[in-house]
Order: sequence, then C-alpha cells, then structure tokens
Amino acid sequence: MTDALTGAAAGSGAAPTLDDVAREAGVSRSTASRAINGGARVSPAAMTAVQDAIARLGYAPNRAARSLVTRRTESIALVVSEPDKRLLSDPFLSAVLVGVNEGLVGTDMQLVLLLARADEPPGHLARYLRNGHVDGAIVVSHHRDDRLERVDAVPVVFIGRPFDGAVTYLDVDNVEGGRIATRRLLAAGRRRVATISGPLDMTAAVDRLEGWRIELGAHGLPTDAAVEGDFTVAGGAAAMERLLAEHPDLDAVFAASDLMAEGAMRVLGAAGRRVPDDVSVVGFDDLGGPERTAPRLTTVRNPVVELATGATSALLDLMAGGAPASQVFMPRLVEGASA
Repeated sequence: MTDALTGAAAGSGAAPTLDDVAREAGVSRSTASRAINGGARVSPAAMTAVQDAIARLGYAPNRAARSLVTRRTESIALVVSEPDKRLLSDPFLSAVLVGVNEGLVGTDMQLVLLLARADEPPGHLARYLRNGHVDGAIVVSHHRDDRLERVDAVPVVFIGRPFDGAVTYLDVDNVEGGRIATRRLLAAGRRRVATISGPLDMTAAVDRLEGWRIELGAHGLPTDAAVEGDFTVAGGAAAMERLLAEHPDLDAVFAASDLMAEGAMRVLGAAGRRVPDDVSVVGFDDLGGPERTAPRLTTVRNPVVELATGATSALLDLMAGGAPASQVFMPRLVEGASA
C-alpha cells in the first residue's frame, strides 16, 4: 500500500507517512492533510502541532500527489518571447535569469523556462499558460503580437511595460533613459544626433525612441536620423551602416542597447570615424557591454536584476492573493569614454 502524499510504503520504515504525522500531532488524518495543503479549516493550535510533527519526523510531501489535492504545480514560468539563441547570447536575458533565481530563494517553487519558437503560431505560449501547466508566469522581452497580456488563467507579471498597462509590471523609465542618453550627447557639443532604436513592436524600444525625440525637440534639433535595430550586435552594425549612408553628417549616436552600440562602434571604426572624436556614442543597459568596447562605452543603467527579483516577488504575492502595484525604476547615466 502506498501513502497518497508521500509515496512511501506504509509500514516500510522508508519514510514517515501522513498517518505518522497525524498520530504524532494528535490530529485526524484529514486535519493533517489540510494543514499540509494550505491550512483551510485548521485551527492555529492544530496547525502548530502538525508543523511540529513534520519537523520532528522529517516528513516530506510528495509534490506530484500534493498537486492533485491543491491543483497547484508548485512551478512558475519565465516566458521569453525570443528564440533560444538570444537567451544564450544576450546579457539582458541572462541578468533576468539571475534575478528570477534570486527571487525564488527560500521557496519551493520550480522555474520552467518557456522560449518562443520561430515555427509556432501566434498565441502558442499564451495557450500553454492557460492550460494550467504552471501556477504563474513572468514575461520578459514582450512583443506586441505575443497575446500574453490577455492571459488571465494564472497570475502574470511583466518585466517591461506591456502595451496593455492594466497588467502588473516592473520596468525602468525608458523615456527618461532616452532623454538622459541624448542629453549627454548634447552636453558633449553634438548637434546631429542619430539613434538606433530597438524593435518597435516592443515598448522599451518605443519609449527610448520617444525620449530621444523629446530631448532633441526641446533643443530645436532634427529627429530624422533614426533607424530600427533589433537589440543585437549585428543589428546595431547594420543600422549604423544605413545611418552613415543616409546621414553622413551625424556626429553622435544613441543606441538603445549596449549590444547595438558595440556593433555601431565597429562600423564607425571601419569607416574611419573615431569615437568619440568624430562621433560620440551612448548605449543603454550597462550589462557588461561597456567592458567589451574601446573606448569604454558611456551608457544608461537598466537595473535588470532588481527588476527580475522584484517581478518574482510580485508574482509570488499575486499567487498568494495579494495585489502588488506596478513599479517603475529610474535609470542613471554610467560614464565611459565614448561620449
């Protein structure tokens, strides 16, 4: 005979069973079960007795059997709306993983990683979440057509402002970040300031581009030198080549990520444009990119680990019945030698 919650053979001595916990605590088996699975209709005294018995006996509930009782999977998903090659190469996504993992320290939750695939139809990840495979989800690198903002079957928290602002999220003030970067370039005496945006189906890219436009507009400067990139080194290089062809008079570039700034600086060097003598460059993120460029990149710090840790905490609160509010962190300039 196998105990329903431990999987141990009753009487085998291999592991304490639910019946052992109930006897040790001096309560019924059903009371012990309710105490272990959330405490519904259990008095404080009985709850304390069961917890003490669990500690004395070293009882460990079987996760699979417990999920049948609680209808919980004891897992959360980190949904990355990017292909797996980006996960392995993008320091932003690596920092998100670090932050989420830190946020789960001290919990029994397991992390499930969900990656977008190029061959899957729109809404595939949303359907997975709706089918109850996890108890909650953290969404990062969200694109407009992902349909993840409409998932209401489980609690969801976004890292990065979703297009539907009604969803709980944590983000950096990307509009202000774009303004800070552009302001730094203007302070260096530059007046023909170009930008390489991120993909414009992402709010981070839209907001950083808007900050660049606002700051240049406030100084009566043109905002025509803008090319869309993809937050990668190769995308930044391709965008820089186009900017040089279309706006050869540019003297500064705000790249909306450090990876794109790295690619842009490579192209500028190959074209004989010295950084910062001929062209000043400012990036965005401060996630290791500045150390890979020569000269060292001036950038805007994006507190990604803190965002991810906070999003994990907010999700756990939502899963416990709380109602955490969205949070927006302030960016700050990190000086290098490229501007």
